[in-house]
Amino acid sequence: MKNFKPKNSLLALALFPALYGCEGKQDTKISSWEKTPHGAVVTLQGSEFKKVRLQVIDQDIIRVSATPQQDFSNLPDTLMVTAQPKDIAFTLTEENGELVVKTAELSAEVSLATGMVEFKDARGVSLLTEAGRSMARVINEPGPIDPDSHSFRQRFQPLDGEAFYGLGQQQDGRVNYRGENIELTTYNLEIAIPYLVSSRNYGLLWNNTGISRIGDPLPPQPLPEGFKLYDAKGEPGGLTARYYDGDELKLERSEADLNYQFLSHASVREIPLPEEVADAKDLRIQWTGSIEPTASGEHEFKMYSSGYATLSLDGEELLNRWRMNWNPWYHNAEVDLQAGKKYALNLDWQPQDGYMRLLQHGPLSEQEQQELSFTADTGKAVDYYFVVGDNKDDVISGYRELTGKATMLPKWAFGFWQSRERYKSQDELLGALEEYRERKIPIDNIVLDWSYWPEDAWGSHDFDEEFFPDAKAMVDRVHELDANIMISVWPKFYPTTENYKQLNVRGCMFNKNIEEKNLDWIGSGYLNTFYDAYNPECREIYWGQIRDKLNTVGFDAWWLDAVEPDIHSNLSFKHRKDLITPNAMGTGAEMFNAYALPHAETVYQGERKTDGDKRAFILTRSGFGGIQRTGSAIWSGDVVSRWSNLEEQIAAGIGVGMAGMPYWTFDIGGFTPEDRFRYNGDITVGNYKEMAKSEQQEWQELNLRWFQFGAFTPLFRAHGQNPYREIFNLADQGSDTYNSMVEYTKLRYRLMPYIYTLAGDAHHKDSTMMRGLAMDFGADPNVRDINSQYMFGPALLVNPVTEFGARSRDVYLPAGSDWYDFNSGKKYSGGQTIDAEAPYTQMPLFVKAGSILPTGPEIQSTAESINTPLTLNVFTGADGSFEIYEDDGKSYGYEKGEWSRIPVSYNEAKSELTIGERSGSFDGMAKERTINIRWITQSDTPSNLDSNSAQTIRYSGKPVTIPRG
Repeated sequence: MKNFKPKNSLLALALFPALYGCEGKQDTKISSWEKTPHGAVVTLQGSEFKKVRLQVIDQDIIRVSATPQQDFSNLPDTLMVTAQPKDIAFTLTEENGELVVKTAELSAEVSLATGMVEFKDARGVSLLTEAGRSMARVINEPGPIDPDSHSFRQRFQPLDGEAFYGLGQQQDGRVNYRGENIELTTYNLEIAIPYLVSSRNYGLLWNNTGISRIGDPLPPQPLPEGFKLYDAKGEPGGLTARYYDGDELKLERSEADLNYQFLSHASVREIPLPEEVADAKDLRIQWTGSIEPTASGEHEFKMYSSGYATLSLDGEELLNRWRMNWNPWYHNAEVDLQAGKKYALNLDWQPQDGYMRLLQHGPLSEQEQQELSFTADTGKAVDYYFVVGDNKDDVISGYRELTGKATMLPKWAFGFWQSRERYKSQDELLGALEEYRERKIPIDNIVLDWSYWPEDAWGSHDFDEEFFPDAKAMVDRVHELDANIMISVWPKFYPTTENYKQLNVRGCMFNKNIEEKNLDWIGSGYLNTFYDAYNPECREIYWGQIRDKLNTVGFDAWWLDAVEPDIHSNLSFKHRKDLITPNAMGTGAEMFNAYALPHAETVYQGERKTDGDKRAFILTRSGFGGIQRTGSAIWSGDVVSRWSNLEEQIAAGIGVGMAGMPYWTFDIGGFTPEDRFRYNGDITVGNYKEMAKSEQQEWQELNLRWFQFGAFTPLFRAHGQNPYREIFNLADQGSDTYNSMVEYTKLRYRLMPYIYTLAGDAHHKDSTMMRGLAMDFGADPNVRDINSQYMFGPALLVNPVTEFGARSRDVYLPAGSDWYDFNSGKKYSGGQTIDAEAPYTQMPLFVKAGSILPTGPEIQSTAESINTPLTLNVFTGADGSFEIYEDDGKSYGYEKGEWSRIPVSYNEAKSELTIGERSGSFDGMAKERTINIRWITQSDTPSNLDSNSAQTIRYSGKPVTIPRG
């Protein structure tokens, strides 16, 4: 074992003694190996890991599995990976005590003494080396625990300066996870996609469906595990806790663990509030005192909270957050602290019936800080796939080779969507859509969210006839208005429904939730539970139910909500795992992260079988590795209407894209606003004018800035609780707010030739729509940690404004390119940070020199976009190219080659544009197109898409070169 002690050493060694070793028990006996059809198996001597298997999946992908068993027959189906090993030429050589498995693109060298693996590229350059693997018994998980299940940790030694990206949707505002502690889990706001992409152009897919951790192998710990605590008088043992009702102090006592984190069952807290404040009308709790670290270094505070919470250390505010009471989550702050020194801590919490716990990660050892570490709470083996590429797109392509191609979504999905927490009647829904059409604001999709069913019949898939008397007529009217309609469907059932009974008789229901009498929040509360989506028979029954009740009505898309699954909110994670144990594939602990994947995949496949050539489309609140193959998009859950949450969505979207999932969105404006926005005395605010005047300005600005950002994300979707989120309910016609929202909506539609090409490339070329700057500018070290900017496709540098009242923001222009300000036309050199103008009605947007940005005319829906004239906006100053993708936008013909591409290239030296020969065709494609050319120089205003159209040609699919005039 290496000579170091982790922080919290006694607890850590007690819980996970082997996880802090380097490679478990190991002596120096030389191992044996044997060739297999796709690689080799090394049999280790004197190690708790008996065998290490290397499988060549493709030239650039090798799978590594290390097991404590005598063979690999017990490895489970993790649902993610669909790829099988290809018949790829590889060599096996033994030299210098190592077995080398080598393909044309990649080699893996296994030490026959230790079983550690080193990966090298085709040139023999080392990419990543294992630093140790270890295992421990499974603890703190609901049973039964299989004898062959263990907790596993795999450590790697990356190079100095290396950065790591991806991992799915995190809500911590970070993009580079080198040296960070990340928990891969599923929750309303969190989506684990266990794929990590290195700045050195390799990827690692961690093949485990349970909760795993990057960095510290332990979950965050209570404060006393890393600090000595002192109360407000300096007495050791705890912090001073003061409980107030308004300004009246009701209780003062010492507390060591600030813990009101979870419910035990129903609405009963695991740790109840003191009796002294049981009837408090305006509860506030304050913890004060001092903390003394037991180790020096970077400490991470993790404040799990809802309600209002402010954390300060030595008078410096670290966190100031609000979340709605029913949806708490972690808020993180990292600080360097010195062992033996006291720091004054103050935590002020207004619960609003919410939840709280203050936890911490202490500093890892110096060695571990430099390592990359994956720890699985439970599994059968260490199991991962290593992918190498020439660039980040190659690495993401490798992920999709393993887990499935991203499907093409219907074209309408890339238009504008309008939604509310719910439209309470079909008249409300149709009225909102008709208003958009009357105002000539482009729109493609309107959403019917939850509770359209009778109150006591969740899961019946019936409509409450009082409010939805004719669902078919509602859907038909939406289609008459040249729009689409998505409907929310949950995996949740009341036991009184016939659908529950059909599933239950086949053993398909997780009935522990009913046995515990965990009522939901509707009316006075109803017994309820979810179905077992790990069981293929149950999934087919589920699809049959929504097919026969809802698909027959003509809905265009499915909103699969609460698929974590959120059986009963605010239970502990252990309890949540128990509620889905047993399931058809094991325990809740073993399969915890994966529920959304088979659930969505069966709906996707079912619709394809039922509706034939009509493209299926799903929006799902959770996902997992492979979700991109299911016709799905994911969204960032029930984020709140706060500037901090707006800012965190930038990094969340970057992480999703760099983990291989191209289709992502959020609730523009945030799902739940603070009460100051939602209510005005006895008024429940709908239109913004019903809001207190003191709050209207911030509400409109928050929504406008979020809206501007949303126009440049893969899917453009307004949604949330009251106040209403329709543009005309957010602002008056003619106001700056209204005009800017309308203009950004129109700009989205004018950019549809560009945006739909990005979508086509996501399928055909495995590319990524929302791109962290490290993807395209990896040679520029300044972009490594940038979490507030991103590329939308290859041309557009997007810089959301996330501060109330800001009228400018710092923008870093990556080196290696010149950049045009899309709003003014001013040209800048890359490699510098500028103070970019951000007037109220505009978000800073820059275009890379050499870009060819195709746009179209003003339209009201994507249905009008086929065969329209194209404008090629050529941003001069560098060579560039683009390949415009088109298909019919609605069928699966694209899978059979029914699509076209128009290649376009610009040569700066010759000052000429070449429109190449069109390839491919599809039903309904025009043989000739009108194409306009705009030459963008510093004297032009790029955002005025109808200005300075220098030339117009008729393009028949044959090559043509146009000189710049």
